[in-house]
Amino acid sequence: MRHPRHLAFALAASAAIALAPTVAAASASPATPSPSGASIAATGTPGGVPACASCHGAQGEGNAIAGFPRLAGTGADYLASQLAAFADGTRHNAVMQPIASMMSADERTAVAQYFSSLPAPADIRGDDAPDASPSDLGAWLATRGRWQDGLPACVQCHGPGGAGVGSVFPPLAGQSADYIRNQLHGWKDGTRPPGPLALMQNVASKLSDADIDAVADYYAQRPSAPAHSR
Repeated sequence: MRHPRHLAFALAASAAIALAPTVAAASASPATPSPSGASIAATGTPGGVPACASCHGAQGEGNAIAGFPRLAGTGADYLASQLAAFADGTRHNAVMQPIASMMSADERTAVAQYFSSLPAPADIRGDDAPDASPSDLGAWLATRGRWQDGLPACVQCHGPGGAGVGSVFPPLAGQSADYIRNQLHGWKDGTRPPGPLALMQNVASKLSDADIDAVADYYAQRPSAPAHSR
């Protein structure tokens, strides 16, 4: 007669062998694919992420009245980095932080690539204000800067007409004044991450409230322009 301990071991081994095919089949079953960027933008995700279009517009054009920025035509790397910052809490926003934290890294990348592929709104123009004068504060700061204070012109990084350049400098033209104003105050107050080389934090620290209002109003009135070197 077998010792009870040996019998228990034999039964456990038999059960493990019997379960092995089931476990193997379960591990071999394909994972549910992540929804596409277009799908997330239009309808959200089964996990509860709301449709991006509900705030940012069906074509990523943004909502100036509500202060939601346009995403269409913005560089994919920039959008992905901002979603990651919302998700990990380094960029603060009561709306976007919980949404981004519910998204996987693949979903954030897919959404960023999708909106980057959309055309900017149709009223495209890439010109600046060649006749800007110091009395036109917003145009002057945007196109000339204030070099006596070490303040470069916005166009030096964000491109002619505020079109945006590469993956670091997003478009400004066509964004709402409230959105631009809030971001500049965020950098100035230290509530938005400083970004590459702390450039925007340094720039914003040299802007008065009147400067910020003027630049925000200037770019909000500019027709959106296609980004260069995206």
